Amino acid sequence: MKNNKMVRAKLLRVIMVMHAIIGLPYTVMGLSMSYYMMSCPAAEQIVTNTVNNALRADPTLAAGLIRMLFHDCFIEGCDASVLLDSTKDNTAEKDSPANLSLRGYEIIDDAKKKIEATCPGVVSCADIIAMAARDAVFAANGPYYQIPKGRFDGKRSKIEDTRNLPSPFLNASQLIQTFGQRGFTPQDVVALSGAHTLGVARCSSFKARLTTPDSSMDSSFVNTLTKTCSAGDDAEQPFDATRNNFDNAYFNALQRKSGVLFSDQTLFNTPATRNIVNGYAFNQAKFFFDFQMAMQKMSNLDVKLGSQGEVRKNCRILN
Repeated sequence: MKNNKMVRAKLLRVIMVMHAIIGLPYTVMGLSMSYYMMSCPAAEQIVTNTVNNALRADPTLAAGLIRMLFHDCFIEGCDASVLLDSTKDNTAEKDSPANLSLRGYEIIDDAKKKIEATCPGVVSCADIIAMAARDAVFAANGPYYQIPKGRFDGKRSKIEDTRNLPSPFLNASQLIQTFGQRGFTPQDVVALSGAHTLGVARCSSFKARLTTPDSSMDSSFVNTLTKTCSAGDDAEQPFDATRNNFDNAYFNALQRKSGVLFSDQTLFNTPATRNIVNGYAFNQAKFFFDFQMAMQKMSNLDVKLGSQGEVRKNCRILN
């Protein structure tokens, strides 16, 4: 048993080194893998330890941290705008109906507090979100990927900006268009949708599908969703059978016509994306590779640098 643990530990180190050697396909000028090497060398380990401790206590938070990254980066770029609290003069992104179910804020706060105690005023909240999402994927048995650091925190967070978040009611063509405007390919769209291998959806986001179910939905799965919604709009339905394990079960569910959201099942129903879904359902390693590439691209979306932002002392308020 001890030897097996040693082998796994060595293999993990080899994988991490390989990632570092290969580098990133989507780099941003001003970001660097070694950004905190001199100013705060313990930063990454602090985030990793904080995430791992939180997920040991509540594995469902992995999905929350990944979703937080998406909801942050898709609005004003990866600038931690989603963390800012509303004020008497401004309603922030986090109070939008689309963000009320976001989870994991306390993990970011905890990591930030520990980092500030070690190297104050150095590590941005935006970098902490990006690192936490990466560590959440890996902690849930998903792929490990490297991300450069050096993002600055944004100074704008407005509820009206959240109208740009993709809706669970979009079809594949609309998803491809929405993500394409931010530089993502159809393959990226399907790979990123695979994050739904973790977590749950609330009835309010899929109950409309139950009023007039079509042939794209498995009849027994319709019954499952109907039973879930009998408990009310906030009742939760896992996206797949392994809600806390990062794998390709989500794509297998789509093949069985058991996608929870319309925006999930449309990926299998649409010829432009069906073969990608089938490929990931057949080959988990291919999904993992494409997912980490897409997540690297997502983590670098419209980042703020230097005078474009700041390094917040408290992730919830501007300096």
